[in-house]
Amino acid sequence: MSQAKPFVVVTRKLPDSVETRMRELFDTQLNIDDKPMSQAQLVESVKTAEVLVPTVTDDIDAALVNQAGKKLRLIANFGNGIDNVDVAAAARKGIIVTNTPNVLTEDTADMTVGLLIAVSRRLQEGAQKLEGGHWKGWAPTWMLGHRIWGKRLGIIGMGRIGTAVARRAKAFGLSIHYHNRQKVSEQVEEELEATYWDSLDQMLTRMDFISINCPHTPATFHLLSARRIALMQPNTIIINTARGDIIDEDAMINALENEKLAGAGLDVFAHEPAVNQRLMKLAKHGKAVILPHMGSATIEGRMEMGDRVIINIRTMCDGHRPPDRVLPTDGI
Repeated sequence: MSQAKPFVVVTRKLPDSVETRMRELFDTQLNIDDKPMSQAQLVESVKTAEVLVPTVTDDIDAALVNQAGKKLRLIANFGNGIDNVDVAAAARKGIIVTNTPNVLTEDTADMTVGLLIAVSRRLQEGAQKLEGGHWKGWAPTWMLGHRIWGKRLGIIGMGRIGTAVARRAKAFGLSIHYHNRQKVSEQVEEELEATYWDSLDQMLTRMDFISINCPHTPATFHLLSARRIALMQPNTIIINTARGDIIDEDAMINALENEKLAGAGLDVFAHEPAVNQRLMKLAKHGKAVILPHMGSATIEGRMEMGDRVIINIRTMCDGHRPPDRVLPTDGI
C-alpha cells in the first residue's frame, strides 16, 4: 500500500463514532444513505479501492473479486461470518480477507437463550394477545407454557458461541449436551457438566431443545435435514441464531405445521430478507418466535466490530499481517 492514507470504501452505514475514526485515519468513502450497494457500485468499488469494507449483505463472490483493480489489497469484512466473501478467489488475486471474530459471542448467546425462553413461555403470543385486546384477566389454565428448568439442551457447534450459550443455559437449570467435530477440553466439559455426542442423530432423538451455533459452510448446509428433523421428538424446540441454510427450512415448517415439533425460535432465515409466509403464520399462532436477524444487534457489539476493522486496516497499512486474517480452507 502507499504511504498516504489508503482509499477505503465502506458498503453500509456504520456507527457514527466508527465512521468518524475511519475518516480520521483513512481516505474513506462512506455509504450515507445506508442502502445496499448495487452490483455496479460494488464493481466500481473493487476497481478503485485499496480496502473494501463489506458486510454480510454484500455478495463478494469470485466474479466480483476477479474484477478487482490492482490497488485492492484488503477486504475487511464487517462481520464475524465470512460466507459472503469468496476467500479462495481473493487469495488467488493476492487480496487479504479479514473478519471481526470474538466480538459477537455474548450478544448472540444472549439472544439464543432469550429465544429459548420466549418460545417455551409463549412470550410473543402473550404480547399479541395484549395488542389485540384479548386479555380478560388472569386465569389458572390460560397461556400455559413449559418450564425450562431440568430440560435437556443439545448444542450443535460448541465453539465460542455454543460454549457461551451452554454457560447461560446451565444457570437456568438445563442439562447440557453437545455435538461438535471434537470434544471440548475436559475442564470446560466438567464446568458445564456437558455430555458429548459424536453422533448428531443420536443426540437429536433425546433433546428438549436444539440450539444451532455452528458456522455456515458447505458441510453444514441443511445439516438439520428433513431426515434429521424427523428424528426429533414432538416436544422438541429448535433455536437458530447461526444461519438459515443450516436448517432445511421447508422440512422444519412441515414438522411445525404437523405438530412433529413443539416450536422454533429463529433469528435467521433461508432466504433473507424474505421470510417464508408459512413461518409468519406459525408465529402468529404461537408455534414460532421469529426475529429479523438481531442476534448481534447491540451498540457494544457494533462498536467492537468497527474497532476490529480499523485494527486490521491499520496493521495492513503498516506492512504487517492483520490479526484477523481469514485463510481459504475447505470449510469456506
